[in-house]
Amino acid sequence: MTTESSRNTARDTVRADARRNRERLLAAARAVFAEHGIDAPMATVARRAGVGAATLYRHFPTREALVRGAFARQMETCGRALGDALAADDPWTGLTHLVETVCALQREERGFPAAFLDAFPETGEEHARSREQAERDLTVLVRRAQASGALRPDFHPSDLVVALVAHCGLVAALPDDPRASRRLVAYLLRSFRASPPDAPLPPPTTLTLRGFPATPESGARAPRRT
Repeated sequence: MTTESSRNTARDTVRADARRNRERLLAAARAVFAEHGIDAPMATVARRAGVGAATLYRHFPTREALVRGAFARQMETCGRALGDALAADDPWTGLTHLVETVCALQREERGFPAAFLDAFPETGEEHARSREQAERDLTVLVRRAQASGALRPDFHPSDLVVALVAHCGLVAALPDDPRASRRLVAYLLRSFRASPPDAPLPPPTTLTLRGFPATPESGARAPRRT
């Protein structure tokens, strides 16, 4: 093997190790955030991944970068759902798809609700622009749904944020009760309609007052005010 070939092999090995470390860190972050919230110590994530703190900070120099990396797929899915909603021929169908998609992500990934509420603190212009564009797109979607007559005329885009925050609280308190999540989403969508449909709601949860959780099981932070 030539000297150049040896160097290439060594570089490939380093890159492969770096990729594996990054994936281990992201998997560990999702697990730690699900158990302890997104304020969990960075050192805890490094230990769970089996790497040193230096390796963690080399890949993710800030907590915000780690949170974004851990839930990048979920946020990309949210972005696609908003784009699909805007492109839908029926704006109400688009809005429904958006709400159900975001709530499903909150339900399926226990650390995501806290990250969603935190809204990824903006550390750069790119992220701020992305959020502002999403807010403009959401306003357009709401106006279209109202113009179609499906969405109640007094609905405000902030109402959707309130609904998603409420759902975040539910899945944080009842992470193992998907029926409660689906029924709440159905109630929320009915309350958005100008004329609620007569279709039956999803099956109810088995939750009783005796089993009512006193505190959420995952430490979701309150959303930042702007």
